[in-house]
Amino acid sequence: MTAYRLLQSIFFLCFFGASLLPGQPKAKPNVLLILVDDLKPAIASFGDPVAITPALDRLAARGMRFELAYSNQAVCMASRYNLLLGSRSTSTGLYFFGAQFREIYPDAVTLPQHFMNHGYAAHAMGKVFHVGHGNSDDAASWSVPHLPDKVIEYLLPESNDGILTREEGLFRNLGGRDEKGALRPRGAAWEWPDVPDGAYADGRIAAAAVDRLGWLSENEKKPFFLAVGFVRPHLPFSVPKRYWDMYDRPSLPMPEFVEAPRGAPSYAVKRRGEIMAYKPIPTTEPFPEDIVRRLIHGYYASVTYMDAQLGILLRGLDDHGLAENTIVVLWGDHGWHLGDLGSWTKHSNYEQANRIPIIISAPGVTEPGSVSRQLTESVDLYPTLASLAGLPPPQNPQPMDGLDLTPVLRDPGKRIRPYAYHAYPRGRKYLGRAIRTSRYRMVEWTHWETSTVEYELYDYESDPLETVNRAHSHPEILAKMKQFLHREPPAKAPPAPMRN
Repeated sequence: MTAYRLLQSIFFLCFFGASLLPGQPKAKPNVLLILVDDLKPAIASFGDPVAITPALDRLAARGMRFELAYSNQAVCMASRYNLLLGSRSTSTGLYFFGAQFREIYPDAVTLPQHFMNHGYAAHAMGKVFHVGHGNSDDAASWSVPHLPDKVIEYLLPESNDGILTREEGLFRNLGGRDEKGALRPRGAAWEWPDVPDGAYADGRIAAAAVDRLGWLSENEKKPFFLAVGFVRPHLPFSVPKRYWDMYDRPSLPMPEFVEAPRGAPSYAVKRRGEIMAYKPIPTTEPFPEDIVRRLIHGYYASVTYMDAQLGILLRGLDDHGLAENTIVVLWGDHGWHLGDLGSWTKHSNYEQANRIPIIISAPGVTEPGSVSRQLTESVDLYPTLASLAGLPPPQNPQPMDGLDLTPVLRDPGKRIRPYAYHAYPRGRKYLGRAIRTSRYRMVEWTHWETSTVEYELYDYESDPLETVNRAHSHPEILAKMKQFLHREPPAKAPPAPMRN
């Protein structure tokens, strides 16, 4: 080596390479966890032909896209417990609004707590835990207080007539009825004022998150775990006009099959419910075509508005020089029915309510633009993030149901589980537990009191729209799916009294 080369090497080590010296520990990666409410894979990079999602597509190009990822229960409160506890609803009994996880597991260690216990600062803003409907945030999960914002939000006076609406009351933990016991009025299902992005919560949260990233990069000596929750495309579809203008309503896809599957149990298909809390949604079904088209338009406009805020957040990560040492995970809490099977919103065991987008970008681990068809569950993210950050595997008081996806992140063709598992209770009568393989879904519906069972079976190769329940016509497939289900522990009953 020449004297010049030797001096050059010494200079590099002194000024840039201290972390490269033998025996020096590698800096722990930061974690940016992005949670999106009611987001199905209505994303261009996931194959949606009309979705305008440039930021989501850029994130997918940075990391790995999971094409067969599923929520563990298609409702906001439970799905967030699934993620943040690493526990399926059927393992904890936490199915219903109003059930507090610390009443059941007072010493539970949440995902951000696990990081805090191993030297991280944990911050959160926007919708992370479900706050509303009798549920609240968990202060023990954060190093500093969580920064909340609105889920139900209107800017136009005619959207709520200046009166607290039913859904606003529920999300503020004030209830859906007024002090006299009467149902609060319905708010608008959509609005599109010509306003800047920051006029709504997701715009404010994106800006706050970028500011927080700047503060963390300049002031925090610990690695950070930052959870950022966006609320759109949750109803109401209140987003600035320019996002509605990006879509041509008549050309948006309409639902192809709007009946219940032939041979399905009468209670299996979700009807009415949340969608009826908004005006001008008719109180009888089916909805007229103009309402259906406007709801579909509003959903896509809301996805694109949220995507723009995600773009601001990701640019902030880059601008603050944090991207190279930050694991980024994007997770949709569950899917959303857009009129398929005649259903709207979530709350079912069918494909559109349960399939979710998961994108993981882990520098040095994930190959940019990679794709996996590993069947994945929300609960898998807890052990996966712990593994990626070099933390010990979680050994917690609450059940831990997830699998570490790190082998899949290193090799997209790797398989660690042959199915995904999810569940949904139908009120106080039935619990449906589902097994989803790459081709089939079986749902076992059990009556809470009598233990009688009914089955659904769908073949997504020959019947992707779930038009026919094949449980009786394909007994050999049903038997195989039952074997998968029998691998899982029995479902835990919800705490008494059941609260909905």
